[in-house]
Amino acid sequence: MKGPYIGGVTAGERPSRKGVALRLWKYLYIFKWRIFLAILLTLAANGFALLIPLFSREVINAIALGKGSVDFQTVLFYCVLMAGFYLISAVSSYFLSLLMIDISQKTAVTLRRDVFGKLMSLPVSFFDNAQTGDLISRISYDVDTVSGSLAADLIQIGGNVITAVGAFVLMLIISPLLVLVFAVTIPISILTTRYISRKVRPLHKEHSTRLGAMNGYAEEMITGQRTIKAYRAEKHVLSRFEERNGTAAEAGYRADYYGCVAMPTVNLINNISISLVSLFGILLFILGGINIGGAVMFALNLGGVAAFTLYSRKFSGPINDVANTVTDLQSALAAAERVFGLIDEQPEKADKPGALTCVSVLGNVEMRNVDFSYMPGKPVLTDVSFEALPGKTVAIVGPTGGGKTTVISLLMRFYDPGAGAVYLDGRNVEDLTLRSLRGAYSMVLQDTWLFYGTVFENIAYAKPDATLEEVTAAAEAASIDGYIESLPEGYGSVLEEEGLNISKGQKQLIAIARAMLSDAKMLILDEATSNVDTMTEVKIRRAMLRLMQGKTCFIIAHRLSTIVNSDVILVVKDGRIIERGTHGELLQGNTYYAELYGAQFE
Repeated sequence: MKGPYIGGVTAGERPSRKGVALRLWKYLYIFKWRIFLAILLTLAANGFALLIPLFSREVINAIALGKGSVDFQTVLFYCVLMAGFYLISAVSSYFLSLLMIDISQKTAVTLRRDVFGKLMSLPVSFFDNAQTGDLISRISYDVDTVSGSLAADLIQIGGNVITAVGAFVLMLIISPLLVLVFAVTIPISILTTRYISRKVRPLHKEHSTRLGAMNGYAEEMITGQRTIKAYRAEKHVLSRFEERNGTAAEAGYRADYYGCVAMPTVNLINNISISLVSLFGILLFILGGINIGGAVMFALNLGGVAAFTLYSRKFSGPINDVANTVTDLQSALAAAERVFGLIDEQPEKADKPGALTCVSVLGNVEMRNVDFSYMPGKPVLTDVSFEALPGKTVAIVGPTGGGKTTVISLLMRFYDPGAGAVYLDGRNVEDLTLRSLRGAYSMVLQDTWLFYGTVFENIAYAKPDATLEEVTAAAEAASIDGYIESLPEGYGSVLEEEGLNISKGQKQLIAIARAMLSDAKMLILDEATSNVDTMTEVKIRRAMLRLMQGKTCFIIAHRLSTIVNSDVILVVKDGRIIERGTHGELLQGNTYYAELYGAQFE
């Protein structure tokens, strides 16, 4: 997509190798002045190194063969020049390496920013169908693969091109005849490299995909360790991990196999060319050239043979390096394709032009004749209608899978209905901005989410400018203040990621305190007391009755004792509202609610 991201294609299109490379170049182009400096350093490092064989030729020719004399002044002069040029080339290569590390890391930062930014813009439906481990693999492994090889490999290829072209020109100057040797070997090297690169790219993509699947499975199993140990399923989990680990390793082996074949094969071809150059060069030296029409041509002295042999190595060496670099680039392109595949996912539906901002929300919520399904042909909600008046509490109960949580998802526009509409204060929620709509709600879910940070920061997440007094009041209302004050640092105590260093009940209470701190006019509690003991539940319910005044509240609960005081209870079964009324009204007669209540308190 376009916008804050660099490049982009329509979601669903499979990008070509050229298209992926072009998008990667756009990331590099951000650092164009660093790239320009890198090109200058590459020219210096390779250019000075290219002149050294010429100095070697002069050193060898300074030895008067057969005469027993050596021009030591000439030898010393060119040896000093060689040492100086080697030093300049080495220093240029050193600073080039530092610069490429800087470009590589900045490219990784930019890519991760775009990937993570895109994740924040994707709809809930994407995460419902995505594997967390695979997403993490794209952000970490794939981005590292791209940034680690992209900038360095491109500069390396540029340096190799400079060296190869320069060496070729100088070989033509020294002996055009010997250059004909490469007319046979170079096309073979190019065809071999091209064939292998075509084989390698899909294999590297398969490797990245299988590695993502393995990471996803590992993340899932690590999260479920308690259940795995409780059911003694360690061997089964290990077996399935070995299967995924094996397929990932197998895919990596196939990709690396062709990569390993490329360099030795091309190296063999180039070594053969150097052997032929040495053979024919010595023959030209011994014969003193070739007699053509009475004129001696293509004569070579010993220094010329040595220099040509060195240039042939400089010419064939870069071809070896390119063969190896192309394999790395195929891996980078395959990883980039997965990264761009994520960046090109369709974002959450944008606000309508002229969408209204929720201001002075009253909290009148209505759902009219709503139908919804996650998959075509499998309805989850059918003709659902109800109204929640401002300041009233609506409880939604029913069997698991009946559609209760889906109702909440539609209220907050995590999904949009297939038919019918949802209204807030008389306006269709699709005519409101998403940010302001969701800001009108506060929510506590059954699966609480706490992040690495202090207790104060976790509670104040709903209101970043909250004071300590406000946070403390919210904690007291949620009956968690006593526990927090018992911690070594009180509200400054650090919670581990996902709150692993506290109990589930305490996590739930902190999440409830967070929701109570919010200024939102509507409150959603989805099984909010499911992890709390009965005594704590009573305290929370009393506090909630005070703090919920003036707010429109939606409560999803299996524990019916938590919703007996609700203004209206909706009984949802098989995607339909089959009963509605107060607790007392629904207990009269042979109702499904009475059956649920009786079964729970029997």
